Amino acid sequence: MSTDAEGAAAPRSHPTRETITMRPEMDIEAAVQHGTPHRKPWGDNMVWVPGGTFQMGSDRHYPEEAPVHRVAVAGFWMDRTPVTNSQFARFVTATGYVTFAEIPPDPKDYPGALPHMLYAGSLVFRRPLERIQADHWGHWWTFMKGADWRHPLGPGSSIEGLGDHPVVHVAYQDALAYARWAGKALPTEAEWEFAARSGQDGAEFAWGGELHPGGKMMANTWQGQFPWQNLVQDGYERTSPVTAFPHNDYGLYDMIGNVWEWTSDWFNPHHEPDAAKPCCIPKNPRGGKEELSYDPCQPQQRIPRKVLKGGSHLCAPNYCRRYRPAARHPQPIDTSACHVGFRCIARNRPKLSLAPTRPKRVGIERAPSGPR
Repeated sequence: MSTDAEGAAAPRSHPTRETITMRPEMDIEAAVQHGTPHRKPWGDNMVWVPGGTFQMGSDRHYPEEAPVHRVAVAGFWMDRTPVTNSQFARFVTATGYVTFAEIPPDPKDYPGALPHMLYAGSLVFRRPLERIQADHWGHWWTFMKGADWRHPLGPGSSIEGLGDHPVVHVAYQDALAYARWAGKALPTEAEWEFAARSGQDGAEFAWGGELHPGGKMMANTWQGQFPWQNLVQDGYERTSPVTAFPHNDYGLYDMIGNVWEWTSDWFNPHHEPDAAKPCCIPKNPRGGKEELSYDPCQPQQRIPRKVLKGGSHLCAPNYCRRYRPAARHPQPIDTSACHVGFRCIARNRPKLSLAPTRPKRVGIERAPSGPR
């Protein structure tokens, strides 16, 4: 089990294969290049991010964010908001998909694990009722049996009335399956950070240099002493509707706070150094190497990790200052939690079919967990 920015991340096992139905109207055509398209091929649910060169990372905070380096990305479409419960429900209804949190772990992936601990579930934050030191995630995280995207706080909870909140308790392959069904993709770390900055190159926060400019709450984060005191000055103790806070200059909501978001990049403990010459600036980088993403503190569990971006409603000034575009966090690919969601991008233009077509069945391979 590994710890994250606000707590823990427990590895989970993978089914070997899932079959999902692709939406026929989302077959991919030619790539969209730099410049603003003349129409909205993806409708109003996505916005155009024009691409360009920017300063990625930070030298002022956590070591994994360094060094600052120049990166170039091509233009792409991005979901205006994180994927919501309502959107994910449509995917599940159309495909019959079952998330990792709903599937019991395979004992062979966890040699030595106690049988009574191998159950379907996910990580849920539970605020301590009294003042404690933020020195061990086990004081506020529990791997809860029966917690999943439909039951975000465990058995007895539901997403009724939360249709416009971000879906949570999704592991990496859950997010990837949704993206493929929708004819989209998950963003790279560079694409995500460029979109979050929306032209505010080098700024501390996605909206400028102050966390709360003029006292205004710009994102769903934690106010008070984490983990025991939540002042709820932003109006939300847990997740919030995905358009509750101001969008950035590209028109993207919730790029900071609310929920962490999956990217497609393998986590490496630091960025590559800046290019010596402009001609050598990385273009559309796709992240690090899988073999470097394993948690060095847990060599017995060879589960690769992807980069999460954006921070969440659990990020607090006294414990996790990761409510910034440069912030990044490693997450095991088979782990879900109540503060992790995702959004999709499209580097391509959807092909609009003139005649109805039968849905195409496409197999999605799931990476195995455990030793490799």
